[in-house]
Amino acid sequence: MKIIKLTIAQGIQWVEIPDAGLRILCGCPMDSVKHLMKRGLIMPTENNGIPCETGPNAILLADVILQNGEFANLGEFPVLQMLYKQGMILPGHPNNTGQKPLLIGQAEQVNAQMQYIYRGNYGLISREEMLATGLDDTTADQMMRLKWRFAFGAIRPSRELLDCRIVGDGAVEIRNGVWIQRKGTNLYEFSYAGQSVQVDLNLKPGMRYESAYPLGYQLLPREYFAVVHAGEGDGWDVNRPGMSSILMFHGKIYLIDADPNLFYNLSSLGIGIDEVEGIFHTHAHDDHFAGITTLMRSSRKVRYYATPQVRATVEKKVAALLSIEEERFGEFFELHDLTAHVWNDIEGLEVRPVNSPHPVETTIFHFRTLWREGYRSYAHFADIVSLKLLEKMIVDDATSPGVERAYYEHVKNEYLIPADLKKLDIGGGMIHGMAEDFATDGSTRILLSHLARELTPAEKEIGSSAPHGMMDVLIPGESDFTRRRAYTFLQSTFPTIPVHHLRILVNNPALNLKPGMILLKEGEVPKNIHLILTGSVEKIRARDGYCGRISSGALIGEMSGLMGTRSRHTFSTACFVMALEIPVVMYRELVQRNGFMERILRHSEFGTFLQSTSLFSEGMSPPVMSPLLDNLTIRDIPAGEILLCRDLNRINIIRSGRIERSIAGTPVDVLESGDHFGEERAVFNTPCLFRLTAMDAVQLFQLPGHLVRDIPIVRWKLFESYRTRTMMVVHGGGKSDSFRWDGAFNIQILEMDTHHKTLLEIANAIMEILRHGEDHGSLESTFESLTDYTEYHFKAEEQLMERYAYPDLKRHQEKHRLLVQQVLEYRSQLQEQAALQQTDFKGFFTQWLVRHILNDDLQYGHFLNSKGIY
Repeated sequence: MKIIKLTIAQGIQWVEIPDAGLRILCGCPMDSVKHLMKRGLIMPTENNGIPCETGPNAILLADVILQNGEFANLGEFPVLQMLYKQGMILPGHPNNTGQKPLLIGQAEQVNAQMQYIYRGNYGLISREEMLATGLDDTTADQMMRLKWRFAFGAIRPSRELLDCRIVGDGAVEIRNGVWIQRKGTNLYEFSYAGQSVQVDLNLKPGMRYESAYPLGYQLLPREYFAVVHAGEGDGWDVNRPGMSSILMFHGKIYLIDADPNLFYNLSSLGIGIDEVEGIFHTHAHDDHFAGITTLMRSSRKVRYYATPQVRATVEKKVAALLSIEEERFGEFFELHDLTAHVWNDIEGLEVRPVNSPHPVETTIFHFRTLWREGYRSYAHFADIVSLKLLEKMIVDDATSPGVERAYYEHVKNEYLIPADLKKLDIGGGMIHGMAEDFATDGSTRILLSHLARELTPAEKEIGSSAPHGMMDVLIPGESDFTRRRAYTFLQSTFPTIPVHHLRILVNNPALNLKPGMILLKEGEVPKNIHLILTGSVEKIRARDGYCGRISSGALIGEMSGLMGTRSRHTFSTACFVMALEIPVVMYRELVQRNGFMERILRHSEFGTFLQSTSLFSEGMSPPVMSPLLDNLTIRDIPAGEILLCRDLNRINIIRSGRIERSIAGTPVDVLESGDHFGEERAVFNTPCLFRLTAMDAVQLFQLPGHLVRDIPIVRWKLFESYRTRTMMVVHGGGKSDSFRWDGAFNIQILEMDTHHKTLLEIANAIMEILRHGEDHGSLESTFESLTDYTEYHFKAEEQLMERYAYPDLKRHQEKHRLLVQQVLEYRSQLQEQAALQQTDFKGFFTQWLVRHILNDDLQYGHFLNSKGIY
């Protein structure tokens, strides 16, 4: 057999052609390296007596940015494994033959990975970027000198470290007679010497990427101030999650970092996503970052706490992965910038972030809160550097890569500040800490973390390890935090109910339920209603292929209990769950007394349908659903009617009937009951690209965009479908008279390339309106989007050029002013034109913007590339 193919895990496959020297990791979601290690495809070995590892030398990327809400392509750790652990970049290593790791895939995904890996390697890459985060000149210079030292004196673009093969419409030779051809979305065929194999990187609906390690279930009480040890491993540990912690404060849940498989990790600890109050982020390396999408799947915005420098690095990395504007990160989180080196008070929890030496912007955290005789404290040190290595970086020349003696002493003093509990990164090597540096640390208890091995006897004399889920209680809780949550949930569900009635409901037993317990079976009439307080519950209807997940705040059995009808679903605990058990008789009596029955019946009729759709199938508790249901309207569309762009200012969910979605006269798909549309305008404030025609009589449920856009999990799902469709149009879908992204348009500045793609997207929306001669109202609103985004883009472009003192800035600004004037004049002319179908907008747009990109923007792109800006 000349081609070997193995299925490694869901969404991950392995293709090896030994005769051609190719070992291809097909699909690289989070922790793909750990999966390869567990299958023996990455193993320790030697080459000419020099230790190294086996492993892949090429990566096939998925076609799509996201699959079922999770990053589909995270090549940072596979590339690091090739470069350093295999030795492909190490000077003098026998595996350093000049052959680079290879990225294979569509142009959009390869470019995205190049940018994301660049930011993963270096973070902020210039003094100007650091100043833009608010640093002073001295600190920015100091951090750049340190960064250059970690980078061996030079920040190198990803294309100097990696090769790529772009797969388009036809077959492409990878290397040594091995060919690849794309057969469909995420479907590829490899061929060599007369043999061929196909790989499928698609995840089925509802499927998640697998965890590389098993975790047991644990029941954690909610405490006043405590630390749960959620991970002690590193990015290479096949048995444990990466270094992370969970802070409990006033019974609320705060995360420190977002490790890969965060959803699985939290579930094992009995924590639902909706319980997470906030995250403290140390830095953007994948073993502390890859789980960030889990937090985007909450029903409310999670608070994001980091210094501006760390946040900027994370924003740039997310922007690279998703091909979006950096500021869109804030659409999914409630951003809170922390001031470094001072105590920041967060509702009584004080946090002091301290800059830590690392290749990317990193902070260690000191936490404290006031107690009887002073403060109780926790220190979380991920990631740090060994003091021996840092001392070797000391240089006398204040302009050379390295650090000054005063900086070294400052870091040493910060590291040794005692705490009641301190968790340390002792991963060693070039960029991690060593336990021996803390031999004289005066902390009460020290935990040693961020490594993939057992502690040595010498390390055990300094600190200890912690099993997954172990809790250190710094201040015990004397309040019943879970019952307080019950009161809050019920109050938000019944905002006008008297306090004494709420107390009656809350004064019911709170049950601790084991994983896998069935609360209510399909076909049963419930005797009790269960209010979920912690953890999550699966909602199942197997004969329809339905399985959703609901979290805290949900009422299990409410409607069937009130009406005395049989449950349409089975509800089973997905982890340890705490639930308030309320007798149906009591609940019904209080609902009727307070006049809520009519509202509940209406909510049930509409809510049951919404929660059966993919958009609202998980994480939608009554406090989140109620505002949507209160503002839901119904619209009936007769067969054959065309929905105009100006009609699409709401999220539309099809209750019955079918709608054809098309572009340039070509059908794209057919939307049926449960499908949605309208998110372009209603949520993302961009024009609709597609023509929508009712194939039958259609009934729509319509929801206000401003309510939907503030629910992260719904916005995230809408973003995934929206990006998939727009990429299809801009990068290859549609007819030839639509604008399609061409590789020649790339100026190799991620932010500006993203802007240019959005302008092409808007231009295609205008062409669709003109193609069908829609009314002037639709055209006017879409042209307003074009002019608004153009002005936003030009302003951002000029700020970037000014930041790096682009010598031709003045002339470029004049060009921008002329272009704005031209589009406004053209827009005015169209308002007076009766026959819109005769308009040559494509000719205008090509002359107006496309030539500007090719003639002017490429020039400043080359200039900024020379400064390390990509």
